[in-house]
Amino acid sequence: MEPVTILAINPGSTSTKIAVFQNTRPIFQKSIIHGLEQLKQFKRISDQFEFRKKIILDELHLADIDIKSVRLIAGRGGFVKPIASGVYAVNDQMLEDLRNNLTGEHASNLGGILAFEIARESPGAEVFITDPVVVDEFDKLARYSGHPDFPRVSAFHALNQKAVARSFAKNEEKKYEELSLIVAHLGGGISVGVHYKGRVIDTNQGLDGDGPFSPERSGTLPVGQLIDSCYSGKISREEMRKKVVGKGGLVAYLGTNSVQEIEARIRQGDEKANEVYQAMAYQVAKEIGSASTVLKGQVDAILLTGGIAYNDLFIQYLTFRIAWIAPVRVYPGEDEMRTLAHNVLMVYTGELELKEYS
Repeated sequence: MEPVTILAINPGSTSTKIAVFQNTRPIFQKSIIHGLEQLKQFKRISDQFEFRKKIILDELHLADIDIKSVRLIAGRGGFVKPIASGVYAVNDQMLEDLRNNLTGEHASNLGGILAFEIARESPGAEVFITDPVVVDEFDKLARYSGHPDFPRVSAFHALNQKAVARSFAKNEEKKYEELSLIVAHLGGGISVGVHYKGRVIDTNQGLDGDGPFSPERSGTLPVGQLIDSCYSGKISREEMRKKVVGKGGLVAYLGTNSVQEIEARIRQGDEKANEVYQAMAYQVAKEIGSASTVLKGQVDAILLTGGIAYNDLFIQYLTFRIAWIAPVRVYPGEDEMRTLAHNVLMVYTGELELKEYS
């Protein structure tokens, strides 16, 4: 097959990752970290579009990559309507839903938009998203929250969780569809997925809902106190949302979303930083323990992935509490870039069916 140049774009809450492949061979990869100071100038995530687009084009230019040579562009899937796992062509309806934050506001919504707009620089390039954060494979019981007005929804790091689960299965010489796994994505947001025979049948809503607190999200909060705060007249709706996403978690407790900085503070004897760090691991462990009950304790493995998985101290604090459940395997970072490129290449070669978003 003639070489095909593929650009993968993965905007996260605290980073923009880009990679260029020729077929499955990586020829360029860059992860650009965005600190709090950089991002605080933008009122909404959608306002970051031009900022992130310029960064992407500048990095490609510095790497001497001709954007006009790109044939396929894969953007990380965002909060579109709930859909099945797979690869989807970016169309007008999808762009409208991403721009309007149809099912939630998150940096991943910029993935399809950035891919589409950057494709204008390369006439003829085809644009896709794959395994968006709203992949929905929930069992019926998982949708119950406690009140019919507030059904639980599937919103998690689907792309990375699926990629890591399949990678583990391949290493074990088994099929993903044969395994019962718990996969914890540990990043700017934290999601813990219950993978049962190829489907994610339950997960916490790590965007702005339940689950452990993370570097910049509050996770589950005491409902009564939250209601009282909302109606106190002392805080606006926008300010409250910021407390939940952006200024929650480690940011609220320690003033930073950088686990590297926190671990450095711990090594210097900062007891408060150590306590908060342990508390985050404690909450992730509780979520994993809860997930194990969905599988009735029959767990083949617990997979830890995402950027925080690079940090040995956090993994130590977490593994100490969960190793009794099942074997723990660590996959630091994300396999998302390779997965994005590989999935769209399989569509291009006809190995995988392209799905239509409507």
